[in-house]
Amino acid sequence: MRVDVVSLFPDFFASPLESGLIGKALARQIAEVYLTNPRDFTTDKHHRVDDEPYGGGVGMLMKPDPIFAAVESLPVLPRREVILLTPQGEAMTQDLFRHLVTLDQLVLICGHYEGVDERVGHLLTREVSLGDFVLTCGEIPALALINGVVRLLPGTVGKTDSLRYESFETPLLDYPQYTRPASFRGWEVPEVLRSGNHEAIAQWRRQQQIERTRQRRPDLYEKWMGEGGAGDGVDRAVDGRL
Repeated sequence: MRVDVVSLFPDFFASPLESGLIGKALARQIAEVYLTNPRDFTTDKHHRVDDEPYGGGVGMLMKPDPIFAAVESLPVLPRREVILLTPQGEAMTQDLFRHLVTLDQLVLICGHYEGVDERVGHLLTREVSLGDFVLTCGEIPALALINGVVRLLPGTVGKTDSLRYESFETPLLDYPQYTRPASFRGWEVPEVLRSGNHEAIAQWRRQQQIERTRQRRPDLYEKWMGEGGAGDGVDRAVDGRL
């Protein structure tokens, strides 16, 4: 997979893309990330990439021409999406990552200032938001998106089974997990996890997923219920309302 990031601050990505599993994946060329600065495509002597909004208003907007020139300078792979990172976009979700990982190329445009000229929308296939809040730049959500997608590529995560049982791979959250020591400051690891009974462990984990989701994320719980999640005896035993 090729990822092209259009950013006014390409140095922002240096350390994060060299660290951890993502850094290793990029070093092994499981994915490739290229950084392009719109400022390099300006034609005035001050290399301006922003200007005042028509009609007045607070702040500055990113100009369309340097962004268009930057994106149009990139190679075009057969299956690609051009994405603007903006608070106005659709929410970043695991379902979105599962779609994006099937593509050949992602072009990520990082917004700044008060946003981008509306005509940049003619370049886009979608707009994506990290959440219902405002950040100072689009580089942070771009990093989150790169991380979420690249980790799904074969070879990035050593144990592929770990990808199947994570939060948001189904509507249910992940179950609680423990490691040594068995007792820490009076808090004990549940006995079932030390029993060696794999069937009982699987049932306990399933129960914990359901109960944790019901308590912490009722929206996901209702979604799971709507998909027929309460169809087995384990689930009925957990939720007294069933």
